[in-house]
Amino acid sequence: MTPTVATAPSTDLDISALYAQVQQFYAGQVRHLDTMRAEEFAASFTGDGVFDHRPGADPLVGRTAIAAAIREYQNTRHAADPVQRRHWFNMLQVFPQDDGTLRTEYYAVVLQTRPGVSEPMVGPSCFVTDVLAYEDGELRTKFRKVSPDYVV
Repeated sequence: MTPTVATAPSTDLDISALYAQVQQFYAGQVRHLDTMRAEEFAASFTGDGVFDHRPGADPLVGRTAIAAAIREYQNTRHAADPVQRRHWFNMLQVFPQDDGTLRTEYYAVVLQTRPGVSEPMVGPSCFVTDVLAYEDGELRTKFRKVSPDYVV
């Protein structure tokens, strides 16, 4: 079954309700990422979604590529490392577009906490631009560009 993308958000939503809907979407999405649920995280993207998060590397395109990259990261970086990672999205702005998508901009910070250590390590800090689209009535990320602050 090919998912459909709505041409516009519901006209019933004012900007406050739309903002809350986007916040709820991101809250669920980062929980999938932080718990390394690769397939669920990838499913939060459209079928042709683009995840451009590594400076100098090609963007990931499609759910299969996104899920594979998350699994590989988990297996190579955190398989034997009990660190708890938390992605913190803040200072969110939502811009409805004429084509029915939503452009969002926000800051993202990753906190990492190790067992027995009460203070988390902070980093990296990034600026993120997304394009969100409605697919089968649900918000999905169509495009994400992550720009780490340490890259000049």
